[in-house]
Amino acid sequence: MGSYTAFGVHISNFADECRKLVNSPVGSGKESERQVLPRALVFLYTMRNKRGIGHIGEDVDANSIDIAVMTKIADWIICELIRLYHDLSLEEAQDIVDGLAVRQLSVVWEVAGKKRILKEGLAAKDQALLLLYSCADSSVFINDLCDWVEYSNQAVFKSKVVGPLHKSRLLEFDKETESITLSPKGVAHVEDNLLK
Repeated sequence: MGSYTAFGVHISNFADECRKLVNSPVGSGKESERQVLPRALVFLYTMRNKRGIGHIGEDVDANSIDIAVMTKIADWIICELIRLYHDLSLEEAQDIVDGLAVRQLSVVWEVAGKKRILKEGLAAKDQALLLLYSCADSSVFINDLCDWVEYSNQAVFKSKVVGPLHKSRLLEFDKETESITLSPKGVAHVEDNLLK
């Protein structure tokens, strides 16, 4: 077995270590592990450590595209490592790679200034939480949220959906401004129960 850095051990200059792989002699390994994987890892590492880089203009939120790119690159890295080093049957390795390569469908779709939940069969409270999660950095007016969920009666939406979620501290409803903000408890609920 070759040398490796164990999990939990700090790599003092990750980019320089990856550059060593890029500059290694042609015969020292497969081209993908010398040229492509190190560059992908440096990009991923940079995005992880420099979150928010290049986001000029406060009205543009690039977090969702950042996450999508980072997820796909991480998936590709795993697939490439499986392709290069698997000791499984060809069918098993292919199944794993195919599973990682499946296109992830976004649960929330934004269209013409509105948001819609694409996952069918969700209760109004779960739709509301997912929609608020997609606006985690800001509050949403109750009339907008009611419209996005396509709830027919705003007064009933407020009493039957928003009220119980507020009471259980999954969201905060401000009666004065009629605005709703997802709580940290609500974020955890969405991530643990609705995004899996």
